[in-house]
Amino acid sequence: MSLKTKFRLEIDFHASPQLLFQYLSTPSGLSEWFADNVNSRGELFTFIWDDGEEQARLLTKKSHEKVKFQWDEDEGEDYYFEFFIQVDDITKDVSLIITDFAEEDELEEAKMLWENSIGALKQVLGST
Repeated sequence: MSLKTKFRLEIDFHASPQLLFQYLSTPSGLSEWFADNVNSRGELFTFIWDDGEEQARLLTKKSHEKVKFQWDEDEGEDYYFEFFIQVDDITKDVSLIITDFAEEDELEEAKMLWENSIGALKQVLGST
């Protein structure tokens, strides 16, 4: 298995942390923007796209704050993808911080993929 590089993206949102969390942590919410369909059985999530499906395990879920998944192919490794909702104490601005890993030669493509997905999430939330 080749080494992957950790990367982070931070995106501002005009939405409540509670609403945003629903779109990050539930199969129905994730189906709205991340995959064509998402099913879950306990902590095992199946993400379905036109060209196939992938399974990920829910590692952490903290209400209105963060959700962390690990793809089955990364089991036994320290690779994951995480959604972290940050609210500024003073301004109450909401940011979504995404942490993920990609192989060095796929880093830019992975970031673009996330940016496109987040664009879809912003449209769903009316947060553009």
